[in-house]
Amino acid sequence: MTLAVLAALATLCLGAPAAARADQPWLAPLAAAGNGEQPTPPWHVAGLPSQTKPVTRFGIVTLAGERVLRIAADSSYGNLVHPLPDVRGVHKLSWRWRVDEPNTRGDLRQKSGDDSPVKVCLLFDMPLDRVPFIERQLLRLVRGGSDEPLPAASVCYVWDAKLAAGTTLDNAFSRRVRYIVLRGADAPLATWQREQRDIAADFRRLFSDESAEVPPLQGVAVSGDADNTQGHSVAYVADVTLD
Repeated sequence: MTLAVLAALATLCLGAPAAARADQPWLAPLAAAGNGEQPTPPWHVAGLPSQTKPVTRFGIVTLAGERVLRIAADSSYGNLVHPLPDVRGVHKLSWRWRVDEPNTRGDLRQKSGDDSPVKVCLLFDMPLDRVPFIERQLLRLVRGGSDEPLPAASVCYVWDAKLAAGTTLDNAFSRRVRYIVLRGADAPLATWQREQRDIAADFRRLFSDESAEVPPLQGVAVSGDADNTQGHSVAYVADVTLD
Protein backbone atom coordinates (compact mmCIF):
# COMPACT_ATOMS: atom_id res chain seq x y z
CA MET A 1 0.00 0.00 0.00
CA THR A 2 1.51 3.34 -1.08
CA LEU A 3 1.16 6.85 0.28
CA ALA A 4 -0.59 7.82 -2.94
CA VAL A 5 -3.24 5.17 -2.34
CA LEU A 6 -3.76 6.31 1.24
CA ALA A 7 -4.07 9.90 0.09
CA ALA A 8 -6.70 8.79 -2.39
CA LEU A 9 -8.61 7.03 0.38
CA ALA A 10 -8.54 10.25 2.39
CA THR A 11 -10.83 11.85 -0.18
CA LEU A 12 -13.60 9.52 0.92
CA CYS A 13 -14.26 11.77 3.90
CA LEU A 14 -13.78 15.30 2.61
CA GLY A 15 -16.02 17.93 4.17
CA ALA A 16 -17.41 18.82 7.56
CA PRO A 17 -19.54 16.23 9.38
CA ALA A 18 -23.27 16.70 9.10
CA ALA A 19 -25.17 16.57 12.38
CA ALA A 20 -28.61 14.95 12.43
CA ARG A 21 -31.33 16.05 14.83
CA ALA A 22 -33.62 13.51 16.44
CA ASP A 23 -36.36 14.32 13.91
CA GLN A 24 -34.07 14.06 10.86
CA PRO A 25 -32.50 11.11 9.04
CA TRP A 26 -28.75 10.69 9.27
CA LEU A 27 -28.36 10.95 5.50
CA ALA A 28 -29.72 13.73 3.32
CA PRO A 29 -31.69 12.45 0.32
CA LEU A 30 -29.61 12.20 -2.83
CA ALA A 31 -32.21 14.22 -4.74
CA ALA A 32 -34.15 17.10 -3.23
CA ALA A 33 -36.64 19.55 -4.70
CA GLY A 34 -35.00 22.75 -5.89
CA ASN A 35 -31.50 21.29 -6.06
CA GLY A 36 -31.50 20.77 -9.82
CA GLU A 37 -29.10 18.22 -11.20
CA GLN A 38 -26.76 18.23 -8.18
CA PRO A 39 -26.95 15.81 -5.23
CA THR A 40 -28.23 17.35 -2.01
CA PRO A 41 -25.55 18.74 0.36
CA PRO A 42 -23.71 17.55 2.35
CA TRP A 43 -23.35 14.94 -0.40
CA HIS A 44 -20.39 16.17 -2.43
CA VAL A 45 -17.95 14.88 -5.04
CA ALA A 46 -14.41 14.07 -3.93
CA GLY A 47 -11.59 12.98 -6.22
CA LEU A 48 -7.90 12.27 -5.80
CA PRO A 49 -5.51 14.93 -4.47
CA SER A 50 -4.42 17.04 -7.48
CA GLN A 51 -6.38 14.71 -9.71
CA THR A 52 -5.54 14.99 -13.41
CA LYS A 53 -7.61 12.06 -14.67
CA PRO A 54 -11.31 12.66 -15.46
CA VAL A 55 -13.73 12.81 -12.53
CA THR A 56 -16.64 10.39 -12.54
CA ARG A 57 -19.89 12.25 -13.26
CA PHE A 58 -22.54 12.22 -10.54
CA GLY A 59 -25.84 13.86 -11.44
CA ILE A 60 -29.50 13.77 -10.51
CA VAL A 61 -31.69 12.69 -13.43
CA THR A 62 -35.28 11.65 -14.02
CA LEU A 63 -35.56 7.93 -14.76
CA ALA A 64 -38.98 6.36 -15.25
CA GLY A 65 -40.57 9.29 -13.48
CA GLU A 66 -38.37 9.41 -10.37
CA ARG A 67 -35.34 11.49 -9.45
CA VAL A 68 -32.27 9.31 -8.94
CA LEU A 69 -28.48 9.52 -8.93
CA ARG A 70 -26.74 8.69 -12.21
CA ILE A 71 -23.09 7.57 -12.06
CA ALA A 72 -21.20 7.71 -15.36
CA ALA A 73 -17.57 6.58 -15.40
CA ASP A 74 -15.36 7.09 -18.46
CA SER A 75 -11.71 6.26 -17.68
CA SER A 76 -12.49 8.25 -14.52
CA TYR A 77 -12.37 8.19 -10.75
CA GLY A 78 -14.58 9.83 -8.12
CA ASN A 79 -16.63 9.45 -4.95
CA LEU A 80 -19.87 11.01 -3.78
CA VAL A 81 -19.45 11.39 -0.03
CA HIS A 82 -21.77 12.13 2.89
CA PRO A 83 -19.74 12.83 6.07
CA LEU A 84 -21.16 11.88 9.46
CA PRO A 85 -20.36 13.00 13.03
CA ASP A 86 -18.97 9.64 14.31
CA VAL A 87 -22.33 7.89 14.36
CA ARG A 88 -23.04 5.00 16.72
CA GLY A 89 -26.22 3.05 17.19
CA VAL A 90 -27.28 2.71 13.54
CA HIS A 91 -27.94 -0.84 12.45
CA LYS A 92 -29.04 -0.96 8.82
CA LEU A 93 -27.88 0.56 5.54
CA SER A 94 -30.49 0.44 2.77
CA TRP A 95 -30.52 1.57 -0.86
CA ARG A 96 -31.63 0.75 -4.39
CA TRP A 97 -29.28 0.45 -7.36
CA ARG A 98 -29.05 -0.71 -10.95
CA VAL A 99 -26.36 -1.06 -13.60
CA ASP A 100 -27.31 -0.24 -17.17
CA GLU A 101 -23.85 -0.37 -18.78
CA PRO A 102 -21.30 -2.61 -17.00
CA ASN A 103 -17.54 -2.32 -17.33
CA THR A 104 -16.57 -5.77 -18.57
CA ARG A 105 -12.85 -4.96 -18.31
CA GLY A 106 -13.03 -4.79 -14.52
CA ASP A 107 -11.39 -7.37 -12.28
CA LEU A 108 -11.38 -6.45 -8.60
CA ARG A 109 -8.72 -9.07 -7.90
CA GLN A 110 -6.08 -7.04 -9.76
CA LYS A 111 -4.87 -3.45 -9.57
CA SER A 112 -5.24 -3.08 -13.32
CA GLY A 113 -8.90 -4.09 -13.06
CA ASP A 114 -9.91 -2.42 -9.79
CA ASP A 115 -12.94 -0.61 -11.21
CA SER A 116 -16.65 -0.97 -10.57
CA PRO A 117 -19.71 0.73 -12.07
CA VAL A 118 -21.09 1.33 -8.58
CA LYS A 119 -20.00 0.88 -4.98
CA VAL A 120 -21.77 1.87 -1.76
CA CYS A 121 -19.30 2.21 1.12
CA LEU A 122 -19.42 2.54 4.90
CA LEU A 123 -16.46 4.51 6.32
CA PHE A 124 -15.43 3.62 9.87
CA ASP A 125 -13.34 5.51 12.41
CA MET A 126 -11.50 2.43 13.66
CA PRO A 127 -8.89 3.06 16.39
CA LEU A 128 -5.36 3.08 15.03
CA ASP A 129 -4.16 0.55 17.59
CA ARG A 130 -6.27 -2.04 15.77
CA VAL A 131 -4.53 -1.37 12.45
CA PRO A 132 -1.43 -3.46 11.58
CA PHE A 133 1.81 -1.64 12.38
CA ILE A 134 3.05 -0.71 8.90
CA GLU A 135 -0.37 0.44 7.72
CA ARG A 136 -0.81 2.36 10.97
CA GLN A 137 2.38 4.33 10.38
CA LEU A 138 1.33 5.14 6.83
CA LEU A 139 -2.08 6.28 8.06
CA ARG A 140 -0.47 8.56 10.64
CA LEU A 141 1.85 10.02 8.05
CA VAL A 142 -0.93 10.79 5.60
CA ARG A 143 -3.26 12.11 8.31
CA GLY A 144 -0.52 14.44 9.47
CA GLY A 145 -0.48 16.10 6.06
CA SER A 146 -4.24 16.39 5.66
CA ASP A 147 -6.94 18.47 7.32
CA GLU A 148 -9.49 15.78 6.51
CA PRO A 149 -10.18 12.49 8.32
CA LEU A 150 -8.97 9.29 6.71
CA PRO A 151 -11.09 6.21 7.45
CA ALA A 152 -9.07 3.37 8.91
CA ALA A 153 -11.62 0.80 7.69
CA SER A 154 -14.11 0.89 4.80
CA VAL A 155 -16.70 -1.73 3.90
CA CYS A 156 -17.76 -1.42 0.27
CA TYR A 157 -20.67 -3.21 -1.37
CA VAL A 158 -20.05 -3.69 -5.07
CA TRP A 159 -21.88 -4.67 -8.24
CA ASP A 160 -19.42 -6.67 -10.33
CA ALA A 161 -19.54 -8.05 -13.87
CA LYS A 162 -17.42 -11.14 -13.13
CA LEU A 163 -17.34 -12.19 -9.47
CA ALA A 164 -20.18 -14.17 -7.94
CA ALA A 165 -22.54 -12.59 -5.45
CA GLY A 166 -21.32 -13.28 -1.91
CA THR A 167 -17.63 -12.98 -2.80
CA THR A 168 -15.53 -11.03 -0.28
CA LEU A 169 -12.07 -9.66 -1.01
CA ASP A 170 -9.63 -6.90 -0.14
CA ASN A 171 -9.14 -3.88 -2.35
CA ALA A 172 -6.19 -4.62 -4.64
CA PHE A 173 -4.38 -1.47 -3.49
CA SER A 174 -5.15 -1.38 0.23
CA ARG A 175 -6.59 -3.67 2.92
CA ARG A 176 -8.10 -0.59 4.53
CA VAL A 177 -10.90 -1.10 1.98
CA ARG A 178 -12.65 -4.46 1.76
CA TYR A 179 -15.40 -5.58 -0.60
CA ILE A 180 -18.58 -7.63 -0.49
CA VAL A 181 -19.98 -8.44 -3.93
CA LEU A 182 -23.77 -8.18 -3.68
CA ARG A 183 -24.66 -8.44 -7.36
CA GLY A 184 -22.62 -10.52 -9.77
CA ALA A 185 -22.53 -11.45 -13.43
CA ASP A 186 -25.99 -13.04 -13.32
CA ALA A 187 -27.71 -9.89 -12.05
CA PRO A 188 -30.11 -8.44 -14.64
CA LEU A 189 -29.11 -5.12 -16.17
CA ALA A 190 -31.30 -2.00 -16.19
CA THR A 191 -33.32 -3.46 -13.31
CA TRP A 192 -33.60 -1.93 -9.85
CA GLN A 193 -32.37 -4.08 -6.97
CA ARG A 194 -33.09 -3.27 -3.33
CA GLU A 195 -30.48 -3.89 -0.63
CA GLN A 196 -30.50 -3.82 3.16
CA ARG A 197 -27.37 -4.65 5.11
CA ASP A 198 -26.60 -5.33 8.75
CA ILE A 199 -23.78 -2.85 9.43
CA ALA A 200 -22.27 -4.60 12.45
CA ALA A 201 -22.43 -8.06 10.87
CA ASP A 202 -20.73 -6.92 7.69
CA PHE A 203 -18.00 -5.03 9.54
CA ARG A 204 -17.22 -8.10 11.62
CA ARG A 205 -17.35 -10.30 8.54
CA LEU A 206 -14.61 -8.28 6.85
CA PHE A 207 -12.58 -6.82 9.73
CA SER A 208 -12.87 -9.40 12.53
CA ASP A 209 -9.16 -10.06 12.13
CA GLU A 210 -8.53 -6.54 13.45
CA SER A 211 -11.47 -5.59 15.66
CA ALA A 212 -14.40 -7.34 17.36
CA GLU A 213 -15.91 -3.97 18.26
CA VAL A 214 -17.73 -2.03 15.56
CA PRO A 215 -16.27 1.52 15.42
CA PRO A 216 -18.39 4.62 14.76
CA LEU A 217 -19.35 5.55 11.23
CA GLN A 218 -17.75 8.72 9.91
CA GLY A 219 -19.24 8.69 6.45
CA VAL A 220 -21.06 6.97 3.61
CA ALA A 221 -19.81 7.06 0.02
CA VAL A 222 -21.25 6.13 -3.35
CA SER A 223 -18.77 5.73 -6.17
CA GLY A 224 -18.08 4.44 -9.64
CA ASP A 225 -14.74 4.32 -11.42
CA ALA A 226 -13.11 3.16 -14.64
CA ASP A 227 -9.65 4.72 -14.39
CA ASN A 228 -7.63 1.52 -14.04
CA THR A 229 -9.28 -0.23 -17.00
CA GLN A 230 -9.81 2.88 -19.14
CA GLY A 231 -13.36 1.60 -19.47
CA HIS A 232 -16.92 2.91 -19.32
CA SER A 233 -19.98 2.23 -17.15
CA VAL A 234 -23.34 3.72 -16.20
CA ALA A 235 -25.23 2.97 -12.98
CA TYR A 236 -27.99 4.49 -10.85
CA VAL A 237 -28.56 4.72 -7.08
CA ALA A 238 -31.56 5.84 -5.03
CA ASP A 239 -32.94 5.89 -1.48
CA VAL A 240 -29.73 5.54 0.55
CA THR A 241 -30.71 5.49 4.23
CA LEU A 242 -29.27 4.65 7.64
CA ASP A 243 -31.50 3.26 10.41
